[in-house]
Amino acid sequence: MPRNVHASSIRRQVLPNGITLLTESMPHVRSVSLGVWLRRGSRHEPARLNGISHFIEHLVFKGTEQRTARDIALAVDSIGGQMDAFTSKEYTCFYAKVLDEHLGDAVDLLSDIVRHPRFDAEELERERKVIVEEIRMVEDAAEELVYDLFSEHFWPSHPLGRPIQGTEGTVGAMSRARVLDFFREAYRPRNMLIVAAGNLRHDDLARRARKAFGEIPRGAGSIAATRPPRPRGGIVVREKPQLEQMHLLLGLPSFAEGKERRYPLFVLNALLGGTMSSRLFQKIREERGLAYSVYSAVNTFADTGLMVVYAATSPATAREVLGLVVGELRQLREKGPGAEEVRVAREHLKGSLMLSLESTSSRMSNLARQEIYRRRRYGIDEALAGIAKVTPEAVHRTARELFEGASPALAAVGRTRKLGLRPEALRP
Repeated sequence: MPRNVHASSIRRQVLPNGITLLTESMPHVRSVSLGVWLRRGSRHEPARLNGISHFIEHLVFKGTEQRTARDIALAVDSIGGQMDAFTSKEYTCFYAKVLDEHLGDAVDLLSDIVRHPRFDAEELERERKVIVEEIRMVEDAAEELVYDLFSEHFWPSHPLGRPIQGTEGTVGAMSRARVLDFFREAYRPRNMLIVAAGNLRHDDLARRARKAFGEIPRGAGSIAATRPPRPRGGIVVREKPQLEQMHLLLGLPSFAEGKERRYPLFVLNALLGGTMSSRLFQKIREERGLAYSVYSAVNTFADTGLMVVYAATSPATAREVLGLVVGELRQLREKGPGAEEVRVAREHLKGSLMLSLESTSSRMSNLARQEIYRRRRYGIDEALAGIAKVTPEAVHRTARELFEGASPALAAVGRTRKLGLRPEALRP
């Protein structure tokens, strides 16, 4: 595989009705990953319709004007393909991965489900029950629940703080008329991207896309403006006495998507808790044996970001684990990282990036997110150079910027009655 992603292999085109088409040619593979992306996610929903984007994502698979739900499943299976969808805070995606010879079938199928869903009343009621069960499943899945609990507390009264799947109340109140109105307003060309990576020819896909998607009227389809969130520190708990472990999520504000400071931030995250050799994994799991699962992560959005540390541990050792986490944050703020751990973190990020390029799905998703957030494409050499230039001093500056004077938020799920922490104890 060529090391560089040449500009000639990536093409961008706006179709006559306003849909953006992006392709990356990978002639050395036999597959194609095709996605229809929508610049709409849960943060673009009014509070009373929280979860409607996710609801629609489910419903389009329940049948179209031409296909039943079974027909859709058979259409994918009969060509040996994979098809799925997901909803995030800021976008929705429907995608298929198929052999290159079946790209036309994938275009036809994806265009059918996003253009002609029936929203049958009986199917809608059945799927409403499925989503309510999904919401209840999150309540029983502590690692997922702690994220929802954290978000609601950290971004109070803001769309980013609401659960992507909605609540039993909002999902239960969604009428077919409201679903149709939201769908018709959101699924417009201005909000849509068609993105593909694999063994394809751009002009061929453009022709197919114009035929399959060209009749969607241009319309307005504007994204509702959303204000940046105002994060809140402090502690929020959910008592779950039946759990053997306490699930902890500590987080603090970070940078928005697309900021140039992202490279030192990614290196900081990798050496803090993003790898098996990271500080948190080694100290909390390997040296102390206090947790099976412990890691840090960075989440970025259009106008804000978040760095979190997750750990699951015994209620008896929860305070010790949190003390170790805060201690590592403080060490990084005060002293910065060592040259060797920065080198290891850089190499880890470079290796992960290169390995992801072997997947048409990863290439397709990366291309879409770059368009959504940055309106430009970053080649592999540019990203590798950005990572390689990160110095210990740059990581130290980033740690000081994020941790100095910060008021982290903590969400805890489990037997929390004896946690007994004050917010001041979480400050690095």
